[in-house]
Amino acid sequence: MRAGAPPGRLADMTDKIARLNPEQLHETPGYHHITVVEAGRTAHLAGQCPLDRNGDLVGAGSLKTQIDQVVANALTALAAVSARPHHVVRSVIYVRSDDRDDLGAAWSRLTESALGPAFTTASTLLGVAQLGFTGQLVEVDLTVALPD
Repeated sequence: MRAGAPPGRLADMTDKIARLNPEQLHETPGYHHITVVEAGRTAHLAGQCPLDRNGDLVGAGSLKTQIDQVVANALTALAAVSARPHHVVRSVIYVRSDDRDDLGAAWSRLTESALGPAFTTASTLLGVAQLGFTGQLVEVDLTVALPD
């Protein structure tokens, strides 16, 4: 179980989320191989894109700027369902690149952001050839165990 859960209502759901790394599997750079949710409701967020409120792409050509917008959008979506990053139980990160340095930079920026606790769970990082919007470099897909 996750230690240090915040008091009150959020702690109740956090106590029902277990993150595991079996000794027989390789060490990870911060995520867990397995996330188990004991009970409750889930929310499946649509892929969070680097778009502003008007639907315009933010940070053309800048992976860092686009990640910052994705983080802001994801935090807004989580708040809309009364959840926080530590309630995320699955994440998939898509980066438009085949360069491992770009993938590592995206991982680092995301895990060091306010959304960082979301990536301590079961997580997948993918380099892809294309994303949905012209100029889009990153997208994050999250599954959340909702607080009671």
